[in-house]
Amino acid sequence: MSDLEIIKEKFTNLKVCVIIPTYNNAGTLAHIIADVAAYTQQIIVVNDGSTDDTARIVKEFPFAQLISYPANVGKGWALRKAFKHVVAEGYDYAITIDSDGQHFAKDLPAFIEKLETAPNAIIVGSRNMDQATIPGKSSFGHKFSNFWFKVETGVDCPDTQSGFRLYPLQLLKDTKFITRKYEFEIEVLVRAAWKGITLYSVPVTVHYEPKETRISHFRPFQDFSRVSILNTFLVIIAFAYIKPRDFFRSLFGKKKSRQALIEQLLNLNHSDQLKAAAVGVGVFSGILPIWGFQLLAGLFLAVIFRLNKPLVIIASNISIPPMIPLVVFLSYKAGGVWMGDKNTDMAFSIHLSVQSIGQHLEQYIYGSITLAVIAGLLSALLTFSLLRLFKRKTVSAF
Repeated sequence: MSDLEIIKEKFTNLKVCVIIPTYNNAGTLAHIIADVAAYTQQIIVVNDGSTDDTARIVKEFPFAQLISYPANVGKGWALRKAFKHVVAEGYDYAITIDSDGQHFAKDLPAFIEKLETAPNAIIVGSRNMDQATIPGKSSFGHKFSNFWFKVETGVDCPDTQSGFRLYPLQLLKDTKFITRKYEFEIEVLVRAAWKGITLYSVPVTVHYEPKETRISHFRPFQDFSRVSILNTFLVIIAFAYIKPRDFFRSLFGKKKSRQALIEQLLNLNHSDQLKAAAVGVGVFSGILPIWGFQLLAGLFLAVIFRLNKPLVIIASNISIPPMIPLVVFLSYKAGGVWMGDKNTDMAFSIHLSVQSIGQHLEQYIYGSITLAVIAGLLSALLTFSLLRLFKRKTVSAF
């Protein structure tokens, strides 16, 4: 049996299909389907409201299933429709590959090989983003997305924007998603990480056509704005619920963590004002320029003011490693207000670290104290507002 026949058999035995979402890519679609068919004929094409010859092209491949709807909604919606369809068809895994020609079917075996050793994981095709042909906006978006994914999940993923992936459908089928366009590929990774689904990556080849002939449906302003809004939403959830949940799981175990967290938030021995103050003090101490002693400072203030200690501990984790570059950057920016003509500008980079503080220390100290005060007050106000809102909803429910 040849290597190609072995791969085909594994696609069948492992119940893996290939999903090709497409929108007006008639020029490359037939080539993509033909290349994928060399490895498996378990192919589902999602026609996301195309106005070209997409439907006719798919009919030339009778083994390929077609999901089609008249209006263009977005890549995320296309994938969500496809996931629902293939689960009903009995598939356990789906590999998604773009239809614009940037991915290559020859990389499909890498996903199957990784799947055999990691059956309960999302496997992401990691592109080499250092190639000269990579568009500047793609390179920036790649770094931007990877940084915020680490902040939101604490997990490293080398290419959060790659559309070449393998999804474990049974682990994701009950997950509720809110996005419909490009940002879906970020949301699904974050929500999977929050559920404890492991992420692995395999290297894949990528090809970008020259700028003059490249076809892209990515709209820089609109889509980047949507991604930014999503990341804001996910960061709030991460720090308001996911990270506290994980903290309590480490203390009480998975089954009792939610109950323990709710008990702390709804502790009748503390007023809403004291709970909000605990969060504010935690954030304040977590940003103060006393690295290594921030948690100790937070606990000291909690004892002095009789605040909720678990909430202070959770909130002080704002300076966990993924957040350090952002905290350092914002501290320098805030410090510039006090420095006048001595202000030193600093470009944001994910490589900013505690070591960066050594230069222009005075500006950093002024700025970090300023940032700590502002962030502490805002987080306290937000916590108080959310607690009051939650109580109103609870009362109205009865």
